[in-house]
Amino acid sequence: MRAWAVVETGQPLQEIEMPTPEPKGAEVLLEVTHAGVCHSDLHIWEGEYDLGSRGKMRLTDRGVKLPLAMGHEIVGRVVKLGPEAEGQGSKVGDIRVVYPWVGCGKCAVCQRDEENMCLNGRSLGVYQNGGYATHVLATHVKHLIDIEGVDPSLAATYACSGVTVYSAVNKLMPLEPDEPVVLVGAGGLGLNAIAILKALGHRRICVVDVAEDKLAAAKKQGATDTVLASGEDTTQRIIEACGGPVAGVVDLVNGTQTARFAFDALRKGGKLVQVGLFGGEMNIPLPLMPIKALTVQGSYVGNVKELRALIDIAKRGQIPPIPVENQPQRNADAVLHRLKEGKITGRVVLVAG
Repeated sequence: MRAWAVVETGQPLQEIEMPTPEPKGAEVLLEVTHAGVCHSDLHIWEGEYDLGSRGKMRLTDRGVKLPLAMGHEIVGRVVKLGPEAEGQGSKVGDIRVVYPWVGCGKCAVCQRDEENMCLNGRSLGVYQNGGYATHVLATHVKHLIDIEGVDPSLAATYACSGVTVYSAVNKLMPLEPDEPVVLVGAGGLGLNAIAILKALGHRRICVVDVAEDKLAAAKKQGATDTVLASGEDTTQRIIEACGGPVAGVVDLVNGTQTARFAFDALRKGGKLVQVGLFGGEMNIPLPLMPIKALTVQGSYVGNVKELRALIDIAKRGQIPPIPVENQPQRNADAVLHRLKEGKITGRVVLVAG
């Protein structure tokens, strides 16, 4: 198979030949038709995460091996099934979105279809080759989800961007529809979060970002309020926009600065759900945690049950589409650089051909 792979961290992706996998057991081989480019790919490409005063976490120390075809937002056409995958809901020629956050497949959490919580993760595009290639191997037929009636470019974004915000938003619920929910970050995740909140019937959505054009896109997507994070008074701006301290914040950036203003904007009993991987660290006044009964919770992507539920909502036409730009697979490196420079609104999806 042909792949656009990370051969050396931080260096341009290279078009290389890799062995085409042969499906065994319940595995399924797909020809990649669409692969979303996610901000997480930047961290994998750069090879590390910023842990603030604790230094850098290098991905090679956590089992990431190069060369690697990144890409975890994958839609593909089934081309071959392993012997145990026959008759299990997918057949050759089917178009499917691929759940990428796979684990060992054997432990208790994997058996509960909560593989994103597996201690021995094998996620596609991270620990094994993903969608920046002509073919991808799904580790189990149960990870393939029918997307009939949904634009495949949009469906690809649901495998990470969509299911990530769907899972994070559900960690805030239940909230009254007019209770403000604050979203920090108006990139692809933020726009999908607006769309999914609207699909779930939520009416008050405040979006915070550092870029005016991203806030304009959020407003167009359906945000009721926007806040420009341009100074030390961001917390106060959020409180003013929302009519008081807020019950719930989803931080899709999750850096040192955003964590601080998001935490400070919470009301008594409020919850901050942290999603992004921007980096840094969080310092909080500890007495406020019990005094205000606050919750700070991390949210790591979502499980395959949540992706199935999200695709079902999309099939019913209830999720407003986000802006999606298609680019040929061969442009993967250029798209990564655009993403790093903050020059993408919504999502870019690499397409075959």
